[in-house]
Amino acid sequence: MNNYLNSEQWFEVVNYKEYLYVIRERLDEIDPRFYTTYTNLYLVMGSHSALLIDTGCGLFPLKPIIDDLLSERELLVINTHSHFDHIGGNNEFNKIFIHSKEVKYVSEPFDITFLQNSPKEIVKRYQSKNYTLRPAKNIQAIKDEEIIDLGDISIEVIHTPGHSPGCISLLTNKSELFTGDTAHYGMMYLTKKTFPIILSSISKLIDLYKKSENIELYPSHEQFAVGKELLVDLSEGIKNIDNIWDTKIRDDFLEAWIIEDEIFKYAIF
Repeated sequence: MNNYLNSEQWFEVVNYKEYLYVIRERLDEIDPRFYTTYTNLYLVMGSHSALLIDTGCGLFPLKPIIDDLLSERELLVINTHSHFDHIGGNNEFNKIFIHSKEVKYVSEPFDITFLQNSPKEIVKRYQSKNYTLRPAKNIQAIKDEEIIDLGDISIEVIHTPGHSPGCISLLTNKSELFTGDTAHYGMMYLTKKTFPIILSSISKLIDLYKKSENIELYPSHEQFAVGKELLVDLSEGIKNIDNIWDTKIRDDFLEAWIIEDEIFKYAIF
């Protein structure tokens, strides 16, 4: 627990491009039972505004880190979806944008008592929050194809349900595609009944390459700045799950079946 004493030590800030910061935190240091090492937050810096994509786990204050990077820009904050590791810092900001299907989930306190039995001592920092994530005061719904104007950078909202009903991806006019939890390497969380939905969402993202082959993918977990092969491999992997279903192992913490192929792990609920 003493390895991380403040926000500067907890968050890894990467100035990946002149206008793009990647802010990373170690989900495995909070609870390794999620089989995920990194959560990636992104700050896209336009000429008059900046967009923060997700607010992380809420273990350490995020806003001071962001404020140091903004200069005179107005800050907009968006959640790719409403799971705890993406909304933890929402209460630090005045307004949060999220897809209309998940507004209700981020409008109320979020119970994270499921972390109490984590093998990591650092989760005791949540005791001061009573293992509850407080919501932002102002939640505003967004919809598919909405455009967010940052000045010289514009960002299109793309509804990509499957991981959750209101999952979104975000495409900039500079060809960065932020995929949230719709597509990333490592552990994918799915339900069998939503396989057709997630496959449709992945196909929707693959279709974007018909307009530009220069798109780079920036997932919310693990590796970032990856290529189209992530989407292709994930689509094929999900389609093949039934063929490897007999290899499944039960995970009592997640209350899910764990399946693994050569590229991905899948938690199937």
